[in-house]
Amino acid sequence: MLTALDCQQPDHPPCSFMIFGALHRQSKDYFNFIVRQLALGLDAFVMVPPRPPQVQNDTYDLYGLPVSYHPQVTVSERIEQQPDETVPVMIKTYHTPAGDLTTRVCQTEDWRWGNHVPFLDDYLIPRSQKFLIDGPDDLAAFQYLLVPPTDAEIAAFESESATVIDFAKRHGLLITGGWGVGMDMIGWVHGLNALVYDVYDRPDFVKAVSALIASWNRKRMEVVLSAGIDLYIKRAWYENTDFFTPDVWQHLIQPELRKDVELAHQAGAKFGYIITARAMPLLNLIAETGVDVIIGVDPLAYDLVATKKVLDGRVCLWGGVNGHLTMEQGAPGSVSAEVITALEILGPEGFILSPVDNVREHTPRAMENVSTLIKTWQKQTGQNPPSKP
Repeated sequence: MLTALDCQQPDHPPCSFMIFGALHRQSKDYFNFIVRQLALGLDAFVMVPPRPPQVQNDTYDLYGLPVSYHPQVTVSERIEQQPDETVPVMIKTYHTPAGDLTTRVCQTEDWRWGNHVPFLDDYLIPRSQKFLIDGPDDLAAFQYLLVPPTDAEIAAFESESATVIDFAKRHGLLITGGWGVGMDMIGWVHGLNALVYDVYDRPDFVKAVSALIASWNRKRMEVVLSAGIDLYIKRAWYENTDFFTPDVWQHLIQPELRKDVELAHQAGAKFGYIITARAMPLLNLIAETGVDVIIGVDPLAYDLVATKKVLDGRVCLWGGVNGHLTMEQGAPGSVSAEVITALEILGPEGFILSPVDNVREHTPRAMENVSTLIKTWQKQTGQNPPSKP
């Protein structure tokens, strides 16, 4: 894995699922999840802090260290059902020393959090009537929701991670940490539709929010990097050209991303950037920041030939197979074809094979396709299957 991340040619192009929700949920704990991947023959990695198979918290979509508020912050929640509204509306208010921040979220039938509104979650984006932050006047209060990790949280992280790191070192596994966050967080607290307009109408406001989140994120990065990880990962699913032109991306996102990469490199770690769609016009800009690996190269969203040509020798590519349509819904022949194509175009150096971005469904078809992917990869790379499948 490290050889691939260095854009060199390893003894075989590794296969490591960037996310494997179906197997994770079937595992009794995080160690069992790693062991089961190794038994399948995968080049598994470990992530700190370790994530249990079942997670439900206020920051579900920001994996990693806990998110704490200032001690003076209190929270209140209530539900309203207005005659002209088809679904109840959940109202959550964060009371801070600098004022209140309130969000209103529709409690749709597919809402998975009961009568509760989490702080950071993708479900908020399409269901929010009012987001937490409206404009510059809210930033003073918002700062009270973004405090650095406490001493107790750091100690808990070190304790939880120690056994995982020891396991990784004994088995020669890549150690990763994260997740970092940038514009994705603005989507949760301000809304992506508003963000698209604000980058033109209120650029100073967007830059201020971005800088605030970036500063908070790097304080969290420092804690994770101190564990001696090999690869730091930042989620950037929304930092693509659906929401930003290349010029805006270069002006608004690239400077903060460059700082993140420099911080990781100073700690001796590689830097991974998760962006799974609408990234083709950004490839050179991403490479300029020093990012070591783009995680999530989906063959249905990336031009594989052009991507390899632009980034060959500069940035490792992690992906190559579509996760939902091919792995979960497709036929085994389609899986094999995508694996072979990915290995031929993106390998053999600087490439890690993976479904993009997740295999969530634990169905007979999905599990058959997982087996097909692994067997095709082993056959194409001349490997022997593991002795204990």
